[in-house]
Amino acid sequence: MTGFHDVRFPLRIALGTSGGPVRRTDIVSLSNGRENRNRRWHNARRHYDAGSGVRSIDDLYAVLAFFEARAGQLYGFRFRDPVDFKSCAPAEAILPTDQHVGTGDGETAGFQLVKVYRDAGGAMTRVIAKPVQGSVSVSVDGVQAPAADYAVDHDSGVVTFSAGAIPAEGQVVRAGFEFDVPVRFDTDRIDIDLAQFSAGRIPSIPLVEVLP
Repeated sequence: MTGFHDVRFPLRIALGTSGGPVRRTDIVSLSNGRENRNRRWHNARRHYDAGSGVRSIDDLYAVLAFFEARAGQLYGFRFRDPVDFKSCAPAEAILPTDQHVGTGDGETAGFQLVKVYRDAGGAMTRVIAKPVQGSVSVSVDGVQAPAADYAVDHDSGVVTFSAGAIPAEGQVVRAGFEFDVPVRFDTDRIDIDLAQFSAGRIPSIPLVEVLP
């Protein structure tokens, strides 16, 4: 991913932010009262307001310094979603069988990490491009693979098996992991008013997801 700094937004502030996935849907109301709906975006794009996580002057300074180091909107960075940051539910333990990432054919060595959101009505697959260092575990046909059998590209989320460990035809590859969201600042300006901050008014600091 170009124009990206592999650093994480301050975690103590990220945990207090507001925001989440945004989708774009066109809805046309017909003369008979029915609707036609069209999905403009295949994938959601996450938006956050980091201002809601600022609790002190030190927090505000940390955001300001981070903003300057990223040159405003110019460079993206890692951000931990306060709710959705694992291959499983937030309170569950990560397992190497959490997410189906592919099926072996005896030749393919690379498998992209993904997370599937599923219920009885449907499913959506999300590409995970920024796994957290040291958090990825992989299984082949339900058996955890030794860490020496594969390498993880933490810039793209691709797991690559070594030559002697490539999954055979029909073997199911699954993975568990923590991940960050690649984002950038959605503004080139941060307005700081200490008098208003002391009175409880927090500045808006918008972030937007950078899709891989």
